[in-house]
Amino acid sequence: MHPKLLSIKDFTYNLPEEKIAFHPLAHRDESKLLIYRDGNIQESTYKNIAEQIPSGSLMIFNNTKVVEARLLFQKPTGGVIEIFCLEPHESYPDITTAMNQVGKVQWLCLIGGASKWKPGMILSLPLQIGGKNFLLEASYIEKRTDCFVIELRWDCPVSFAEVLHYAGHVPLPPYIKRADERADKTRYQTVFAQHEGSVAAPTAGLHFTENILNHLADRNIQTDFVTLHVGVGTFKPVKADIMENHEMHYEWIEVKQSLISSLMQHREAPIVAVGTTSMRTLESLYWLGTKLLHHPNIFDNQLPILTQWECYEIQHQPTLGEALEALLHYMQKNNRDRLLAKTQIIIAPGYNFKVVEGLVTNFHQPASTLLLLVAAFIGNDWKKVYDYALQHNFRFLSYGDGNLLWRYKNN
Repeated sequence: MHPKLLSIKDFTYNLPEEKIAFHPLAHRDESKLLIYRDGNIQESTYKNIAEQIPSGSLMIFNNTKVVEARLLFQKPTGGVIEIFCLEPHESYPDITTAMNQVGKVQWLCLIGGASKWKPGMILSLPLQIGGKNFLLEASYIEKRTDCFVIELRWDCPVSFAEVLHYAGHVPLPPYIKRADERADKTRYQTVFAQHEGSVAAPTAGLHFTENILNHLADRNIQTDFVTLHVGVGTFKPVKADIMENHEMHYEWIEVKQSLISSLMQHREAPIVAVGTTSMRTLESLYWLGTKLLHHPNIFDNQLPILTQWECYEIQHQPTLGEALEALLHYMQKNNRDRLLAKTQIIIAPGYNFKVVEGLVTNFHQPASTLLLLVAAFIGNDWKKVYDYALQHNFRFLSYGDGNLLWRYKNN
């Protein structure tokens, strides 16, 4: 069956609210770890995950950094309007450029209480930076189908990323039904977070510590990083009856040339993606390389983009080495140390995996595209895994426990 014809109703389960983790554990690496391989399940904890990974493997993490994307403006009458910064206006070439803007920036946003924002009204929010008082102002520019264009201005010589750090709130997922707390600034962030741009954490990475990373190195398990800036679309519910009518969200990916070379060197070894975002990035690299092999000049005058369904429609599929070699050639020809692209890929049952052998991930929401990805990876045994987790006191969703899944040989 083509993934377009899948019904989301076949990928749901009952998740009682008491199974959702509303707070993280005191120590990241004490979260429980379910290990699935060839139909068998066992339990461990994250602090022992290195023993579950074969020596010589390559583990890939997402080093995106969550920004404090929620801004709470108070109207003169006392009402609060929330501006949730989704992604930069398309006039900026990438997220990093937009984050580094000083003085003003335009952003695509969701607005809580939009009906209370009258035309011409400029919202203001006091800022205190370095002991000095400044002002952040928001102006309504344009309404679009699913968001608003907002211009933000501030009267201090700092970047927009710094403005968000001082003025914003941590964008906890909607199913964590509480206000953000001071601890969330560090706990809703991986220890290796580096590049600002996400409005949701790559949650599989939240369990890892410096001790775990050192233990992986001691066992000759190589680690490397990709950058995928997680958008709020990761929580977008599937409302369509069949997946053909669900529009997947685009996300920005950034990959170093050295990472692609490392994948080339390890293509015969197990490659383990830490998180669905890392998997989405790695699998997208294969298809971007495949597009280059079919049309060598396709990205010369445009940003490399992978759309939702095209990986299911490409007939002639090269080896992983050939696809990666095409990407390396493209980057070398254009003197680029980093590949910047956008991916809309949806990984669902019927998908033919090209890169990833193992997946570290959290337990996901019912009827979500993330659950579809898990089902694509381990087949119908996703039900077995989730039933076991529910019956054995695993904690679910972003601050919950996780699992290490090994792909079926026939997937």
